[in-house]
Amino acid sequence: MDYRAVETTAEYVARLSTGADWRAEIEALADEVEADAGWFTALGSVRDAELWFYDQGAQEYEPVYFDEPLEVAACVGNVSLLDGERFAHTHAVLSRPDGTALAGHLDSGEVFAGEVHFKRFEEPLERAHHEPTDLDLWL
Repeated sequence: MDYRAVETTAEYVARLSTGADWRAEIEALADEVEADAGWFTALGSVRDAELWFYDQGAQEYEPVYFDEPLEVAACVGNVSLLDGERFAHTHAVLSRPDGTALAGHLDSGEVFAGEVHFKRFEEPLERAHHEPTDLDLWL
């Protein structure tokens, strides 16, 4: 296990813009507050979504598309640097009107309504290729 202590330098709340992309809005917030690392939680709803599931055997993401309104029952993630750019690693649990839950890595989704709580870390976190998983993980 690799770990380090992090110090929170600021906390923000934000309302995501209707019609914008969910993950891009979180990355825009990180850009606005110059956060090279942080942690966020969010909730709200999207009009559609693309979730990714990581196939550990094939070591590749499989996209699943949902062209329907969905509640964002829970969303959690972190911001770090990937190839010098701020990247919001975003996981979400989405729900349909009947309560069916869908979950995975939220790559994109059109915001209907969204609220975010973001904690900015003092020191940056960077992602790099991790050979055993073929993922870009924190250094």
